[in-house]
Amino acid sequence: MEAAPARPAGVGDSLNRQLLRMGAMLQLERRARRCAREELPFVMVNETNGLLPYQQALLWQGDGSGGGRMAAVSGLAVFDATGPYLAWAAKVCRHLLAKPSAEGGDRPRVVRAGDLPPDLVAAWAEWLPAEAVWAPLPGPAAQTPDGLRLGGLLFARAEPWSEADLHLLDYLADAYAHAWVAKEAKLDATAWLRGRRRLRRGAVVAAVAAALVLLLPVRQSALAPAEVVPRAPTLVRSPLTGVVERIHVQPNQPVAAGDLLLTLDPTELTTKLNVAVKARDVALAEYTQAAQLAVFDPEAKARLAVLEARLAQQELEVGFLRDMLGRVAIRAPEAGVAVFDDPNDWLGRPVSQGERVMLVADPGRVELEIRLSAGDAVTLQPGAAVQFFPNVAPAAPDRGTVNFVGYAASPGPDGVLSYRLKADLEADGDLRIGQRGTAKVFGPRAPLILALLRRPLATVRQWLAI
Repeated sequence: MEAAPARPAGVGDSLNRQLLRMGAMLQLERRARRCAREELPFVMVNETNGLLPYQQALLWQGDGSGGGRMAAVSGLAVFDATGPYLAWAAKVCRHLLAKPSAEGGDRPRVVRAGDLPPDLVAAWAEWLPAEAVWAPLPGPAAQTPDGLRLGGLLFARAEPWSEADLHLLDYLADAYAHAWVAKEAKLDATAWLRGRRRLRRGAVVAAVAAALVLLLPVRQSALAPAEVVPRAPTLVRSPLTGVVERIHVQPNQPVAAGDLLLTLDPTELTTKLNVAVKARDVALAEYTQAAQLAVFDPEAKARLAVLEARLAQQELEVGFLRDMLGRVAIRAPEAGVAVFDDPNDWLGRPVSQGERVMLVADPGRVELEIRLSAGDAVTLQPGAAVQFFPNVAPAAPDRGTVNFVGYAASPGPDGVLSYRLKADLEADGDLRIGQRGTAKVFGPRAPLILALLRRPLATVRQWLAI
């Protein structure tokens, strides 16, 4: 029997790679169909990387009518959909979902910056790699007779996408869409209720009781990070532009009025003062000589006024530099504690005129600064109740009242949009400046159902853009 001809090594390797890729795709499809409903978006944007390498992935949920939301982002378990990147990405996904490709609305297609409207092109290089592919998630024909879709997946990387990649994504997007619809399917409660001719008496009583409970008024509340800050502190600013030479106090060190806090490097001012003194001496000598010659020389007498003005100018320059040189030693304007960061961070650091270096605050006069996230904001007015749970003693909260509510939200230290609140605490003398914890702020009373649905209603408003 003759032996079979040997297969070229390159053909065998290519076939093995194709079989491995097909096996990985089948495993990924099986994983998507068997995972929990809340895990499926994570699988779509993260585990697809094992089959098709990419750098960024986004899952957009919408039907192409203009609405929708960002359902998942690769590499992030929790994300802020109102941030600059995701706000721009949402516009891109709406555009791609509303504009089908030439090959068919449900076929994956390669997307580049030039395929977007002019108002979205500029930010492409800042947020995404050069090459991207958009894979729509088709909905079932029975539920979407007009060709509507569940949403879409956007994958981006630096390398170009091949036809084989698009073919795999086409198959994978269809599997993802089928798994998504299967997990979102629920019993039609309304049809079930219509099919029932009579309700049991117990069910009626339970529904009435639940409605009464949901109408009970409760106080709205929200949790937010908080920090103890000084009340009406005195700012210590640099009186001139220079370099910090030495810090004479330590953080939180008690100081008295007039105590030396820090000194600036006087080298530059000393040099300028020496030059100004020499210039003044020269002007004085010229003025003295002209004054002696003015008795006999009319020309010298005519120059006398000019030389006198120049001498006065040099005197003012010397006085100014001496005054500035006296300001390099910065002293405490009042008694209190010095509030600033590590002294080593300031040594040799250049400061400009008016720049804040530290605070001098009364340790017995403090207040609470609260950063309430815009997503958790409730209706607040000055006088609202507050409870502060310090990190060092969370079981012993301090009570207080709000005395200031920020008008507009601004980015906090963590970059999240939040409202700035300030509150007076009953035990402010026992709290240390810089102490951190969690504050619970209480808003007005509202029905229990509104308190429970506050977050869902906020999400609906974002979806509907109202």
